[in-house]
Amino acid sequence: MTLRTTLAAAALLIGTGAAQAQVLQERNISLAAAQAIALGAVEACAARNMNVTATVVDRAGIVRASLRADRAGPHTVESSVRKAFTSASMRSPTSALQQATIDNPGARNLVDLPGVLLLGGGVPVRAGDEVIGAVGVGGAPSGQIDEECANAGIQRAQDRLR
Repeated sequence: MTLRTTLAAAALLIGTGAAQAQVLQERNISLAAAQAIALGAVEACAARNMNVTATVVDRAGIVRASLRADRAGPHTVESSVRKAFTSASMRSPTSALQQATIDNPGARNLVDLPGVLLLGGGVPVRAGDEVIGAVGVGGAPSGQIDEECANAGIQRAQDRLR
């Protein structure tokens, strides 16, 4: 290598390292928004005579708010947490992920990941195009109804997600 080539390569590596060293800026869900979403989801299901738990997690899958309706079964807590975690970490509704495991044999191994639950009822929470958290609902008679209640909770808090 010539000296000129060596210096050019070194400059390229230094420039790349500097670009990678920048601090990331990420938006995240607020406590107020998480509480509003959880309450909205529980109330949406209650209006349909269903007792559920709704859990909202931040973009990293950490619980921000959780509400368990009166008479909701104890299993609904864990299912709502796992649905929210799954949706946040994979940035997708859990119903779509569940369908992916049916359509794609390679995706079936997702069920082996710790904390993942591939049942309908987990929905990402977005601020614009950015996923800032997720809500999981457990306890309705079907994942579709859980997902409808989750979406109702997000809709209720829409003004807090701008």
